[in-house]
Amino acid sequence: MLTPLVPAADIPLLDWAMLAGGAFFAGLVDAAAGGGGLVQIPVLMGEFPEAALATLFGTNKLASIAGTASAAWRFARRLPVPWDVIGPTALAALLGAWLGANVVSWLPRDVMRPLALVLMAGVLGYTVAHKTLGHRALRPLQARDRARGAFIGLLIGCYDGFFGPGTGSFLIFAFVRFLGMDFLQAAAGAKIVNAATNLAALAFFTSHVPILWTVAAVMALCNMAGAQVGAALALRRGQAFIRGAFLTVVTLLIARLAWDLRG
Repeated sequence: MLTPLVPAADIPLLDWAMLAGGAFFAGLVDAAAGGGGLVQIPVLMGEFPEAALATLFGTNKLASIAGTASAAWRFARRLPVPWDVIGPTALAALLGAWLGANVVSWLPRDVMRPLALVLMAGVLGYTVAHKTLGHRALRPLQARDRARGAFIGLLIGCYDGFFGPGTGSFLIFAFVRFLGMDFLQAAAGAKIVNAATNLAALAFFTSHVPILWTVAAVMALCNMAGAQVGAALALRRGQAFIRGAFLTVVTLLIARLAWDLRG
């Protein structure tokens, strides 16, 4: 079994292929609908069964931030980003993720699993019931949306730092439902905010646990490549594609959380 102490040169080629392929697909999925951790974390856990979970989470964050930032850059080049709303949201999310990561030291993560499952089920049910949700922007963003965005960023950022699964999907839903964005606009904003939460959580993990640096570097490059493909698909295919990908990812997240709770 592989451990963090095994040199990168001793990792079999097939294992490298699994890590690279998983990171690429995670980046692709995450760029369009969030939920890349649904793919990437199980791959890391399967390849490094003896590694501490905190080490795997930190390695995942280092790989993920490359793809998230890359997708955010691509969206920002092609779409007008409402920085007056997204900026405060990202800053609040940065603070929230740092606070959430620190909560881990005194509150067990398992308390979040049932709550996250219920919230995800609510997101899925609401989106399915409102078939036109996110097909187009409901209204122009307003000054009051800065405060709304900051609250969303703080809340979901704290969730990401503490627990994490589905952060990008929660952000997309919140932007569509509470800020009136369309799915494409929401996906772009979510990538920018998610990059901030990943940065805060990564800063915490790198200062507290060992990281699989070589593995993270390889996965980061693959995640970035996947994110570019995912962002290109989202920009080309538009709202219907992102909505379909979003519903698929949320359904899989619900299934994963339910599986984790089966015992």
